[in-house]
Amino acid sequence: MEQIYLDYNASTPIAPEVKAVMQPYLEEYYGNPSALHFAGVQGKKAVEYARGQAAAMLNCSAQEVIFTSGGSESNNHVLKGVFQTYREKGKHIITTKIEHPAILNPCKYLEKLGAEITYVEVDQYGRVNPEDIEKAITDQTILITVMHANNEVGTIQPIEEIGRIAQKHHVFFHTDASQSAGKVPLNVEQLHVDFLTIAGHKVYAPKGVGALYVREGIEIEPLIHGAGHESGRRAGTENVLLVVGLGQACELAQKNIGENERILRLREDFWHQLKELSLFNVSLNGHPEFRLPNTLSVNFENRIGQEILTALPQVAASTGSACHAGEVSLSPVLEAMGVNESAGMGAIRFSLGRYTTKQEIDEVVKLLDQL
Repeated sequence: MEQIYLDYNASTPIAPEVKAVMQPYLEEYYGNPSALHFAGVQGKKAVEYARGQAAAMLNCSAQEVIFTSGGSESNNHVLKGVFQTYREKGKHIITTKIEHPAILNPCKYLEKLGAEITYVEVDQYGRVNPEDIEKAITDQTILITVMHANNEVGTIQPIEEIGRIAQKHHVFFHTDASQSAGKVPLNVEQLHVDFLTIAGHKVYAPKGVGALYVREGIEIEPLIHGAGHESGRRAGTENVLLVVGLGQACELAQKNIGENERILRLREDFWHQLKELSLFNVSLNGHPEFRLPNTLSVNFENRIGQEILTALPQVAASTGSACHAGEVSLSPVLEAMGVNESAGMGAIRFSLGRYTTKQEIDEVVKLLDQL
């Protein structure tokens, strides 16, 4: 039974090129990158080279990149750091109802500390209206955080417009680009962001490593205190092995950005084939135009998504609903989009990637047609 992986939004395999550059740091270069002797120098050079690779992907200076343990840490660093540093100026933060839990849960935590959080609505495509963001701004607003692209339905947010609004009102702006990195170009100047999050395992790098862009001149309280690693912004000895992998993955993402055209064509072919299935009525979640090229969230109406995937054990994909004790509940994202329960209970997210083939797509359609 051939296994078919269509869950690239959850995690990507480590690219062979990434594995290759990591190998010497498993065997030879074991020194602490903060050490000044021969065993540490190579690690320090490797970390700084990787920092430059990440910066090149984002169009920023290397000094503006902080290495972290992943997207969750980067998001927590921004939210808690801005609140702690600027709470005397204001305690108001603006976000949306469809953010990843790595944003929503830190926001709930900060509310316990006195923060005021506005959760802005989205439309039926999962897209926020920049005017709604601007209307939510008060003289107490210190941060706006809106994800670049939604992990469930792939909708891309109008980050540039929101960034200009944030600049006009002198409010810090953060975007979680964990899901969009490597799939669409990222340019922090064009996006008008002050902070941007990257997660390694979404860009063919290992799990447990990420990066945070912090615009030059902005100082926020570190999330982790200790020695002066990462220019005093993130304590903890750098994980050279994983950082090297992330750097290489960022360079590959730049080189392979054109590959997303092939993936987009595969996704569209997949969608057209699904609409032809006689056994199912299907509908699309997410914006028809402003959507990640690899993401296809489909409602198999009046069916339960998990039951479909259970019948296809050789296919890896994700559902947009959960089934507990015979009751189906929609994800917060689908709820916020106003997706009908009879449709949303059958939601399945298929996310394609660098190694997805036409043969795999055709095989999944064939398997669905046999249910």
